[in-house]
Amino acid sequence: MTTQHSTDPQHKPVTLVGLGPMGKALAETLLEKGHPLTIWNRTPEKADGLVANGARRARTVAEAVTASPLTIVCLTDYDTMHQVLEPAAEALGGRAVVNLNSGTPAEARAAVKWSRERGVDYLDGAIMVPPTMVGEPGAVFLYSGSHAVFARHSAVLTSLGDPRYLGDDPGLAVLYNTALLEMMYATLNGWLHATALVGSANVPARQFAELALGWFMPAVVDYAALARQAPDLDAGHYPGTLNTLEMNLTALDHITRTSEEQGVHSGHPRLMKEIAERAIAEGHGGENYLAVYELFKKAALSEEGTSTQRP
Repeated sequence: MTTQHSTDPQHKPVTLVGLGPMGKALAETLLEKGHPLTIWNRTPEKADGLVANGARRARTVAEAVTASPLTIVCLTDYDTMHQVLEPAAEALGGRAVVNLNSGTPAEARAAVKWSRERGVDYLDGAIMVPPTMVGEPGAVFLYSGSHAVFARHSAVLTSLGDPRYLGDDPGLAVLYNTALLEMMYATLNGWLHATALVGSANVPARQFAELALGWFMPAVVDYAALARQAPDLDAGHYPGTLNTLEMNLTALDHITRTSEEQGVHSGHPRLMKEIAERAIAEGHGGENYLAVYELFKKAALSEEGTSTQRP
């Protein structure tokens, strides 16, 4: 392995804290891109392979963070980050931390407060790809908070993938991350439930996939059309010219009753039906299906209509 000079602006030294599967992928990528790398992990032996490839193993977190102007944190959550970094808070003063844990916007903002109180430059982030994609051109990383920190360490962040800066609100990266993951799980659940539905008639998943994924999803579920309709969501404009929410309710009722008839779990379609019914009850029946967005914006959606009364 060729050693890079730490004075090279494209190969700045970096410290990485956390060597789970994602942390290991980050470390391998940083080494491949020529960054002098110091690593720390609660289980030291996880660093053996990286040390063999040129990384320096620190004995303590304080020793690790003092080795570089930038520390990248890839741990389980914010609580773990605070537990790990607090003993090294004095050493971190005047240095930068880029946190790639997952959590909530409130936790991200609390991490900024913690950092400011200790003189640490902080940037929050989220990794949007699996470990195997880290370092590839299509590997999107989301960042929010201090633009100064983002700009100062852009060379390192670009080494990991495609850095997207979302704005100065530090909670935006984890908020985007959560929203995109929700889309992923909702899509997967739709595919799995639909496959179970036809599977109740002994249709193999591989046979259904040819029609469902090979034709229906790209041809009928038009993501480009949804993107074109995004301004309608901002404007609250849901013209029912081609279809209405009342028409869609009929389809949702059929999906729910068919699931029940076929002995397939009906909770998912029943929830979609209930949401459509609520939207119609609130006056959106003559608008198109996107009008359910108005319900999703309301925090009390899941609270009304329940039998539990708050004191």
